[in-house]
Amino acid sequence: VQLQASGGGLVQAGWSLRLSCAASGFMFTIHRMGWYRQAPGKQRDLVAIVRNGGTPNYADSVKGRFTISRDYAGNTVSLQMNLLKPEDTAVYYCYGEGDTENRPFTSWGQGTQVTVSS
Repeated sequence: VQLQASGGGLVQAGWSLRLSCAASGFMFTIHRMGWYRQAPGKQRDLVAIVRNGGTPNYADSVKGRFTISRDYAGNTVSLQMNLLKPEDTAVYYCYGEGDTENRPFTSWGQGTQVTVSS
């Protein structure tokens, strides 16, 4: 299962960006999708994630500013990022986990750069 992310860019503090990620492959079911981010010199951290039919989980640093949403029919996940701050600057990675042909899988997108200038 492949994940293709899009939507990063360079914005000023206070602006908004929307990231999208689409899953593709053969005979798969996704149970959970989300977003992680990795700033230079730091580990990859969870931003937001949601299980099918579940309540989204957000990192404390983005609560109230970011919203994750799923399109189950299209196997996509989006991240609406509002009131962006310079500390949100990072490479954002789409994440998905589920089953394909009765075998579990986890998959990562290629990463999309988000840069927020002050």
